[in-house]
Amino acid sequence: MNFKKYYLKWGMPVYTINDKKVLGIGVFKAYVGIWFYQGVFLKDTKKVLVNAQEGKTKGMRQWRFGSFEEMDAQLIKQYVDEAIAHQKAGKEIKPEKKPLVVPDELAEEISSNAQLSEAFDALTLKREYAEYIAEAKRHATKLTRMEKIKPMILQGIGLNDKYR
Repeated sequence: MNFKKYYLKWGMPVYTINDKKVLGIGVFKAYVGIWFYQGVFLKDTKKVLVNAQEGKTKGMRQWRFGSFEEMDAQLIKQYVDEAIAHQKAGKEIKPEKKPLVVPDELAEEISSNAQLSEAFDALTLKREYAEYIAEAKRHATKLTRMEKIKPMILQGIGLNDKYR
C-alpha cells in the first residue's frame, strides 16, 4: 500500500494518491469504518460494503467493523489494493452539479441592496448561503439566518470557512 500522502478530515485520516482521495478511516462508538471514495468500482465479492448515505453518495462505499475479530487483514489489503489500482487507472464518479437555486428571501435581500448584491456575485461559494437559507423550515428562522449571513457575505467569507 503506497499512499503518497494523507491528511485529516473531521479529525480522521484520509489517504490519497495523485491528490485524489482513495480511502478514509473513521472511529465511532459502535464501529470502525473504512470509506472507499470510489468504492462503487470495487468487486466486493464478500458483500461487505454499504452505501453510508443512500441517495447522497454515488461512488463512496463503507466497510464497517463492529469488533476486532471482524477484521481480516488479508481481505482488507485486497480491497485497499483494488481501490488504489482503480485510482491509478483514473476511475472516478464525479458528483453531479446541481443548479444554484437562490431562495426568495435571499434573492429579495440581494436585489434590494446593491452592495450585498455585488459581494454575493463575487463569492465562489454561493451555494452554501443559498442552501443555508433554503433548509430552514420556518420563515422566522430564514430571516434570522439572513441577518447572520449578511455581514459574512459583505466580508467575502464563506459560511463554513472557519472549518476549512
